[in-house]
Amino acid sequence: MGVVVRNEIMPLKKVLLHRPGKEIENLTPEYLERLLFDDIPWLEKAQSEHDAMAKVLEENGVEVVYLDDLTAEVLHDSKVKEEFIYQFIAEAGVKYPGTVKRVYEYLNAIQDNKELVRTTMAGIRRKDLPADKQVSLAGFVQKYPFVTDPMPNLYFTRDPFAVIGDKISLNKMYSVTRNRETIYADYIFKYHPDYNDTQKVYNRDFDNAIEGGDILNLSAEVIAVGISQRTTPEAIEELARQLFFKTEGNLITTVLAIDIPKSRAYMHLDTVFTQVDYNKFTIHPHIQGPLQVFELTKGEGSNELKIEKLNMELDKILSTYLHTEDIVLIPCGGGDDIVAEREQWNDGSNTLCIKPGHVIVYSRNYITNELLEQHGITIHVIPSSELSRGRGGPRCMSMPLLREEK
Repeated sequence: MGVVVRNEIMPLKKVLLHRPGKEIENLTPEYLERLLFDDIPWLEKAQSEHDAMAKVLEENGVEVVYLDDLTAEVLHDSKVKEEFIYQFIAEAGVKYPGTVKRVYEYLNAIQDNKELVRTTMAGIRRKDLPADKQVSLAGFVQKYPFVTDPMPNLYFTRDPFAVIGDKISLNKMYSVTRNRETIYADYIFKYHPDYNDTQKVYNRDFDNAIEGGDILNLSAEVIAVGISQRTTPEAIEELARQLFFKTEGNLITTVLAIDIPKSRAYMHLDTVFTQVDYNKFTIHPHIQGPLQVFELTKGEGSNELKIEKLNMELDKILSTYLHTEDIVLIPCGGGDDIVAEREQWNDGSNTLCIKPGHVIVYSRNYITNELLEQHGITIHVIPSSELSRGRGGPRCMSMPLLREEK
């Protein structure tokens, strides 16, 4: 079956989600910064909001699959399950042999594979494990409550990997905290019969960070990648080389590297810029002016890139590469500085297009939503008081696996 996504707007057929789980309830104020969160969502409400998004998708003919289900499906093989548990323990930073043994026994005793996957996602508290008869000195002085950290960012399924055409970029995440999230996609694309023949154009063990929120499929031939707080220029160059020189059947001829501000409010390219129709894009007004955009194409050598700085406004660049004259940029917050900053913080520019001119949006961004409607866009509004606390919108929370190509 595999994956195919060659654009951002054609009818969405299949999407990967992660319904927030107990990892959210393992957030505490003291450890928010460590776990890359700004606030603590109320889990019950966050789940109901997430269910509302899944319902909108299903009502529009989209098949919804879940990260924990797909991972659990590959663990029916006892050898794969053992490999997964030991890899999870190692990547969680558990080093003391006695603790490694206890964590392995704790996880291996869980008979239901879906419960096992969810337990690794939620984090393991020290009090959950039986006491170690031979406590280390570190064990005596350790006050941190977790043996393995929770992964509260998992409901942003866009970031750990990205579908590019019929291939995937299995990403090296910016932070250690989030890089552990890619283990689930790793096992899905290694062992799941629906996905295990998918080519990789980037891998989680590469040196430089890249995240899925920075990767936009503009067409079958062109992708845009943000140079952001979490994606490095070196990673974009490596992605381009993998696409151009090391991948069979690649259709991508151009990578557009778009330099955006390096701050949490502008975390990824898709927090400031998403496509909502054939020629229409939401955009944060602060990036409407001149941007640094670089075109990466094949050079003359066997592994050489040609890199050219584009001296054009963003709308002109989009017009050139999408072969359309009437590009429309819809500013978040209607261009009002205060409204734009507020709704940008709540991901007003981060929409998920389910078919041309139809997008899922957060209810709280009502100014931007009204503006989208004025531009002829049909909005599918979902509640957002709790999900938005994680600093990600509908696009962040979804990983398209299949879209119609034309």
